[in-house]
Amino acid sequence: MTLSVTDIYRHPIKAHGVEALTSVALATGKCMPWDRIWAVAEEGRALDYDAPEWVSCRNFTRGAKAPELMAINAKVNEATGTVDLTHPHAGSITFDPSDAASVAAFIVWSKPLTPANRMAPEQIYSVPEVGLTDSDWPSVSINLHSSLQALEAQAGASLSPLRFRGNIWLNGATPWQEFDWVGKEIRIGSVRLQIRERIERCLATTVNPETGARDVNTLDALKNGWGHRDFGVKAFVLQGGTFNVNDTVEIL
Repeated sequence: MTLSVTDIYRHPIKAHGVEALTSVALATGKCMPWDRIWAVAEEGRALDYDAPEWVSCRNFTRGAKAPELMAINAKVNEATGTVDLTHPHAGSITFDPSDAASVAAFIVWSKPLTPANRMAPEQIYSVPEVGLTDSDWPSVSINLHSSLQALEAQAGASLSPLRFRGNIWLNGATPWQEFDWVGKEIRIGSVRLQIRERIERCLATTVNPETGARDVNTLDALKNGWGHRDFGVKAFVLQGGTFNVNDTVEIL
């Protein structure tokens, strides 16, 4: 079976919505464009907004702490820099992450999605030219449908790919074959990526992205089935370029 791209996703605001794409242009040494370029800082976090730099995800509101966030869908307007968010319970909002008044309205909109026993959202955080992924280097995440199917069988439940907040999904490999690619390079269209490390998963993957409720213990399923909590891999863009859904993938 030919290894190919089935889906491309970006997440403009970390943990606050997913947007599907049909093609993407990656730049050498960069994250996916418009992916996690903003994050929502929790109250009380000592972040330097005047000289921002990459910081750990523990500083931000996210699906592991606030499950309802997983049900957000997002769409970024690249021309205006505004973001449209929709949620099955909170409704919709369009806001400008660079405008203080607009951000304040977003904070009001998002607060009910955060449990009362968790720190509330406070402010938008962004680092110029840096994606706020879970790695301190510019990463693009890759997942396999075959591994998802193996996990579904172990968990005894259907699992949406959106639980895993991946950038690129591939068909045509055997389950967990992506782990064998660590240290290797792959080519998609004109893009060349180096697979660097496995992704250890968190409680966000236990949440149904349609309802925002925890419903499947994916972490126990991974641990019981394979002795780890890893799913998918992180890659570094060695050579930029463009690729599309349905493009073939070559292991170099």
